[in-house]
Amino acid sequence: MLLRNVFTKSLWDARRSLPGWTLAIVAVALMYSAFWPSVNSPEMAGALAAYPKGVLDALNSGDLTTPAGYLSGSVYGLLVPLLVAVFMISAGTRTVAGDEDAGTIDLILAHPVGRSRLALQRLGGALTTMALVALVLSAALVPLRGSFQLTAVPVGGFLAMNLQLALFGAVFGALAFAVGAATGSRSLALGASAALAVLAYLANSVFPQVAALEWTRSASPFHWYLGGDPLTNGVQWGGVTALLVTTWQSICLVDPNGDNPTRQVRFSLIPS
Repeated sequence: MLLRNVFTKSLWDARRSLPGWTLAIVAVALMYSAFWPSVNSPEMAGALAAYPKGVLDALNSGDLTTPAGYLSGSVYGLLVPLLVAVFMISAGTRTVAGDEDAGTIDLILAHPVGRSRLALQRLGGALTTMALVALVLSAALVPLRGSFQLTAVPVGGFLAMNLQLALFGAVFGALAFAVGAATGSRSLALGASAALAVLAYLANSVFPQVAALEWTRSASPFHWYLGGDPLTNGVQWGGVTALLVTTWQSICLVDPNGDNPTRQVRFSLIPS
């Protein structure tokens, strides 16, 4: 099965972890969505109005008094994207660096499966799992929008938001893949990708509170994913393009046929 179809083998290997991650992400989204009827009250509106704007910005929260604003802040602004980032960083790291770190990649590449095919089909499997999570999230939220009093948010808004969430996850999965393929180190791939995710979050929500650093928001995947209010305005093609280009560039950094003088199975960065 591995030798003939690396992609489906990658999906098969994810059969245990994928349901758990999907359940966690969907459960968090549903839990916070279900709080909206309680939040939608004059008393809560008054309490939210007392929050400093800087605090709300740091939490990626805007106008929490509207259904779209509440969802953008409480569901899609913090916990869900952070869970997605962790999920995809872990998946992207396993594509190549997992076997490098375990010392099993030599055995795998001893079989008639090319390095390019192995790397790209494994990454394709990781990206497919992200798409499945986004589909399940849409399938869970859309039917319950009436029960949660979120009918002001159109179905197209949910679909657009979850599409951009999937592309947001793809960025960090591809970054972890690139670092892991370049170094062969699982810990370095995890650490570097996690650091980039934290930096991207700060660049979107904290750094712009300093006027001189306001430009950092436009360079953050969090802004590409959340900017333009997809829940209200639909797919934001500028953000989608930025997410797709970044994912593609991360993949293109990897040279599956690169030679390493000490470890011939190492995937290395394309020389500049």
